Amino acid sequence: MSDLLARHRAVLPNWSPLYYEQPIEIVRGKGNRVVDAEGRSYLDFFAGILTNMIGYDVPEVRQAVERQLATGVVHTSTLYLLRTQIELAEKIAGLTGIPDAKVFFTNSGTEANETALLLATFARGSDQVLAMRQSYHGRSFGAIAVTSNRGWKNNSLSPLNVHFLHGADRHLPQFRGMSDEAYIEACVADLRHVLATAAAPDVAALIAEPIQGVGGFTMAPDGLFAAYKQVLDEEGILFISDEVQTGWGRTGESFFGIQAHGVTPDMLTFAKGLGNGFAVGGVVARGDLMDGPKAIGLSTFGGNPIAMAAASATLDYVLDHDLRSRAAVTGAILIDGLREAAPRLPVVGDVRGKGLMFAVDLVDPATGEPSPSLATRMLEETKKLGLLVGKGGLYGHALRMAPPLTLTDDEAREGLGILVTALETVNEEATG
Repeated sequence: MSDLLARHRAVLPNWSPLYYEQPIEIVRGKGNRVVDAEGRSYLDFFAGILTNMIGYDVPEVRQAVERQLATGVVHTSTLYLLRTQIELAEKIAGLTGIPDAKVFFTNSGTEANETALLLATFARGSDQVLAMRQSYHGRSFGAIAVTSNRGWKNNSLSPLNVHFLHGADRHLPQFRGMSDEAYIEACVADLRHVLATAAAPDVAALIAEPIQGVGGFTMAPDGLFAAYKQVLDEEGILFISDEVQTGWGRTGESFFGIQAHGVTPDMLTFAKGLGNGFAVGGVVARGDLMDGPKAIGLSTFGGNPIAMAAASATLDYVLDHDLRSRAAVTGAILIDGLREAAPRLPVVGDVRGKGLMFAVDLVDPATGEPSPSLATRMLEETKKLGLLVGKGGLYGHALRMAPPLTLTDDEAREGLGILVTALETVNEEATG
């Protein structure tokens, strides 16, 4: 065990995991590659858990931050006017399509989701919230309450009264083999049944990820949330779209994930990629919802000048280079290539995704059951071959990948080659 690893274990919590049998220290990055302390280079397909959205050492972002640093003002608090915060809020509000939108900046997706839940429960005068099975919305008390994954929950205590819905669990026997239309119909019937049997009147909101992040990039079929919203609107229930991982064009088909469903949510939360590594999150909500609470509220560091400089430069880069369209192209190279290879590899249970947000399920080749151990083995093999990927899913058997949106076609093919080679190795080991 390295000295640095021993020091890590001595002072940091056991529940904060490290990847790999021999964890790596990343010391440099450029473009879509990073270098570890041993000098090994890796193509990065996980991007700091979808956070380094346009790669490493991007001149436009670095220069924007340096210009702000040169003013000598790193922080003033939101008790004073912040020009860059106002300008960024104007850009974001216009992109969401939410009418009369206002923006509140936070430091993270967890804090953003907490804020959205606060706004919803205040507006509706209710602690009842709907969320999706297999979901993940952050690590705080309220965010964990609406998280539906036992691996991320330490207890059942909750500030909210939560009911969980179907929508991203078509692997279950009762849904297996259903068409999109039939599955949506079954899920909507279940929603109506939950409202009729488990919930009292005046449910506050549904919070949902268009594509579930920690859930292993599982997703509802397009149109489900439009069907859900028809029911929600009948009862005045608000809809919160958690775009912490799906925002800014990552899916390749729309700028925010929920737009694939033809829905404009009442609130939308964001974080991660917008700052390209700098801490930023936020909520976009209808003005009446955002202005509703009567108590004073602020986020000390939310919307600070450094984060705003980085986020504004990142968003401009995404828009100026039409990275949503690029994600569609490079994502197709990767997803199509993996699907082409999958039939000859019994360890591959499923390949799914949109744009540069895709996953591969690893299964026992004999039984087809989820295999977390084979997913862990894949992490080691891809690392050895020079590729960083992530892991997740309800059963811990999904490789989840979300390269920077700046990924080139050649880098996509390079990463695909590594993934297929690693899958072939792991498949050979598993099948004997």
